[in-house]
Amino acid sequence: MYPKKELALSELEAAEDMNPGPWTDHSKNVAKAASLIAEHCEGLDSEKAFVCGLLHDIGRRTGIASVRHIIDGYNYAMSKGWDEAARICLTHSFPVKDIDADIGKKDITDRQYDFIRDYLNNLEYDDYDKLIILCDALADANGFCILEKRFIDTTRRYGIYPFSIERWNKTYEYKDYFEKMTGRSIYMLLPDIEKCIYL
Repeated sequence: MYPKKELALSELEAAEDMNPGPWTDHSKNVAKAASLIAEHCEGLDSEKAFVCGLLHDIGRRTGIASVRHIIDGYNYAMSKGWDEAARICLTHSFPVKDIDADIGKKDITDRQYDFIRDYLNNLEYDDYDKLIILCDALADANGFCILEKRFIDTTRRYGIYPFSIERWNKTYEYKDYFEKMTGRSIYMLLPDIEKCIYL
């Protein structure tokens, strides 16, 4: 279950009031990218893709956080009964389905660590998990961007980690997957993506 688009937008606005920052514009762009790609994929619902993209970082409503925003988002969405959105809150940070492959600071308790680890270990990613992971890398606060720019941006901010290359390769794998589904380059579906080269 997931909320209607209008309610999801309202939730993001309320979250922005609680913790202002570029993460909300990023979330809107992830939502747009996911919806645009889903429109060209048989079996995917573009509204569900939009809502899941919009709420993937909703855990940031509680303040500045690293890995904690994943579990905060999951818990918040579950408290609303939005199990499908909650799942995306948890999976979107893991192109490599391993909690230790995340590049963020482990600002979580041991119990939360164990929950995320077990959740990932007992889950097979579906197309929405893969799509939001991909779109998380295709969108920043300014709009859409090519994967290489996004990867360099995060590397400049966080540095190189043991799983960095594996994360990039898995994201490219998802890009290839959706390009086969849509029959075209993903970049062709994202308006004005070329602007990211000149910003």
